[in-house]
Amino acid sequence: MKIAIIGYGKMGKAIEQIAISRGHEIVLKINRDNLSEFSKENLALVDVAIEFSSPETALENVIKCMEFGVPVICGTTGWNDKLYLAQEKCTQTNSALLQASNFSVGVNLFFELNRHLAAMMTDWPGYDVSVEETHHTEKKDAPSGTAITILEQILEQVKHKNNWSLSGTADEETIPVTAHRIAGVPGTHNVKYSSPIDEIEIIHTAHSREGFAQGAVLAAEFIQHRKGIFTMQDVLMRNK
Repeated sequence: MKIAIIGYGKMGKAIEQIAISRGHEIVLKINRDNLSEFSKENLALVDVAIEFSSPETALENVIKCMEFGVPVICGTTGWNDKLYLAQEKCTQTNSALLQASNFSVGVNLFFELNRHLAAMMTDWPGYDVSVEETHHTEKKDAPSGTAITILEQILEQVKHKNNWSLSGTADEETIPVTAHRIAGVPGTHNVKYSSPIDEIEIIHTAHSREGFAQGAVLAAEFIQHRKGIFTMQDVLMRNK
């Protein structure tokens, strides 16, 4: 498979290593210094594009790939309010799009656990829920896209909660979220249900970027010959 990496930073370099180890070829690497190479002619050589750039450029990059007929994987977070525009373009162009807040297989298993636990806890309002996340200091958005996914899952299930707040404090209907930025931390997410009697806690801790990169390459392998809008749940079901 011939891959384009759109956003050739630390994550892009990690994706490159994993992709090559799995027998793929990186034929295009785009960063802010060579944007002129992000062209229709170069994308014609590509089977799948993997986009990890910034919230400001993600939508434009994704749409450009789809307009030129290239299936695209997007792991950039912080632009969910515009995701529907990319999904509309995917349908219009009969292309393929897979966007995820986190491509790690472990995190996506954690998502399933979080959803199941939240469904159990909705009938136990004596437990108050909170979310905490820690990332490296270079992470631009807070809370993380992964934390927002976790929060959305809880809000879908827990009937007595209807919002979240980054302040770390909240009223009875709002989930408090705390975000830390510490050098060298790839990503840790913690969901805690607390009562005066006890606590129930689930945690996912990433040890490196390798898990995120591996998941992105798995997603690229999944989407290569498909059309439509997909999620990491689709990838995990295929790889069970």
